Amino acid sequence: MSRFMFFAERPIETYKKADTALIVMILLLWGIGLATLYICSSGFGQRAFGNSLHFVERQLISSVVGFVALFFFASVKLDALRRMLPVIVFGSIVLCLFTFVPGIGVERNGARRWLRIPYFSTFQPSEAIKFALVLFLANFFDKQQHAVSDEDESVFPAFFGLLVFSGVVFAQQDFSTGLFVFLIGVLLFFVSGAKLSWVIPFSCLALPAVSLMVLLKPYRMDRILGYIRPESYVQTINYQTMAANRAISAGRFWGQGIGTGLTRINAIPEVQSDYVFAGWTEAMGLVGVVLYFALLALFAWRAFTCALTCDDRFGALASFGFTATIVLQSLVNIAVVGGVLPTTGIPLPFFSSGGSSIIFTLAMCGFLINTSRSGHSERNPGDIGVIYE
Repeated sequence: MSRFMFFAERPIETYKKADTALIVMILLLWGIGLATLYICSSGFGQRAFGNSLHFVERQLISSVVGFVALFFFASVKLDALRRMLPVIVFGSIVLCLFTFVPGIGVERNGARRWLRIPYFSTFQPSEAIKFALVLFLANFFDKQQHAVSDEDESVFPAFFGLLVFSGVVFAQQDFSTGLFVFLIGVLLFFVSGAKLSWVIPFSCLALPAVSLMVLLKPYRMDRILGYIRPESYVQTINYQTMAANRAISAGRFWGQGIGTGLTRINAIPEVQSDYVFAGWTEAMGLVGVVLYFALLALFAWRAFTCALTCDDRFGALASFGFTATIVLQSLVNIAVVGGVLPTTGIPLPFFSSGGSSIIFTLAMCGFLINTSRSGHSERNPGDIGVIYE
């Protein structure tokens, strides 16, 4: 029996250092996000809790857990992680089901998306679902890499798993996150080399289901109508978006400065959550927006490069999925804040207040750091054969 090694152990001649630029981008995004959270939440924290650092302190506590997860997933061997995969997958699903247990699950506005954590706060298991889904599909497509491109039937188990993951999130009345989870899964189907003929079945299944879920909940339909006719919902559905737009406009080119004259963000309900980017824009202006997108682009470049140069197919697919999750979620959130997309509940990675989000974002980053030093040969980053072969 071979000796089981939990943490990665590489011969010195094949050792590859972690991507320094990627680590720097992760730390910069986390640090700027923490500063932005203080900008946005200090006023509300003082009024509601008598502590201007209330949300920052909670984010720091969650960040400690997140960095522990980062170091763990940056160090664990990929084979050992795959052995842990059943626990991760079933654990995330069970946590989502616990939200329906009275006394454990927390219900807000008809939705059951949180678990109660005594003496601290709540936990949102849908963030764990995003993490587990990517690992599940990456593992499946690695094991079935030859069959996937030959037979359509070979993707049925993966498709069923995707329905289970997204279904438990939809059951929590978290429509936007459930749809996002489903889209990330579909993206991994195509990246893995599954036949493009699956576009039609996915579309035929998804579009009627999404339409039905929108029609069954009046508030979802109101969000669509508010997006189509924004002037008719200024004081209701679009109030947050309009207030965010005023804060963004106030930032102008150079911004209002950190901690000075940032009065417009106080008019945005729950600004420390999904609309935190409006606070960053009012403080830093267009210069800050350009800086953020530059950092996000550099993060995406280094992270996708890690995926495309990783010798391990499982690591390559999972890294691609984690990078896509962080980058696309960031773009969706900013599009919502800017009024380009209808209102959703998608947080901004590294920035939004929420322990579950920062923990699993840092866990994903830890996996990216792991794969950045797992390749033993240099490949052309433009050659995605590492994923398709």
